[in-house]
Amino acid sequence: MARGHEGSPARVPALAAVNHEPGAQTVRTVVRLLNVVLAPLSRRDWRGQEHLPATGGVIVVANHISNADPLALGQFLAYSGRWPRFLAKSSLFRVPVVGPVLRGAGQIPVERGGSHAGDALVEARRAVEAGRAVVVYPEGTITYDPDLWPMRGRTGAARLALSTGCPVVPVGQWGAEEFLRGRKVGLPRLWARPTLRMLVGPPVPLDDLRGREVDADVLHEATARIVAAITALVAQLRDGSAPEQPFDPRAGAA
Repeated sequence: MARGHEGSPARVPALAAVNHEPGAQTVRTVVRLLNVVLAPLSRRDWRGQEHLPATGGVIVVANHISNADPLALGQFLAYSGRWPRFLAKSSLFRVPVVGPVLRGAGQIPVERGGSHAGDALVEARRAVEAGRAVVVYPEGTITYDPDLWPMRGRTGAARLALSTGCPVVPVGQWGAEEFLRGRKVGLPRLWARPTLRMLVGPPVPLDDLRGREVDADVLHEATARIVAAITALVAQLRDGSAPEQPFDPRAGAA
């Protein structure tokens, strides 16, 4: 796959004719439109796609740094040969134009709180078991870490991984925060022209946890491994050192 170089946009490979998954035509159309928008506004540095399985169910886990990064990550995965199925907050599905597109592309709504909060994991499991690539942000939301490092994860990705046995492939990303930094909502800095960096790592080792009773300790260990794998990739992209412990928004301290 193409790797971006500073000063010029990377050449994006031709969009693969990826199988006949439900919603494929909608995804293909959206990704092509995204490329028209993002290509002149950004550079690309895409690496590690060999770690993405070409077929079969896979759980893609990534850090969440900006309201803009799902667009960059979704495009990256599609051009890497997998149609992304994001777990996205349900309020987006009620937005005119956006909602129908999300539904048409087979994205999965997440109801936060209430009696339907677990429905997303049920749908995600069905998608993974049907051979789809499901994207989960283990943090559950855009990071609260002031320096945008991955924060402590929630257990959804671990639950999905342990219940399906499918590989968990980590992706570190950096660059989209230059369009919209962190949790800020507003007009994107379209003049920033950042390098959208994506680095895929090998599957997170979880085999020793599979087959054990899935209790709180197992879920905590699996989640910690997932977040650690993502953080290591982000540290490579940022050429820096991550905090020894991920930021914990529930404790209000690292």
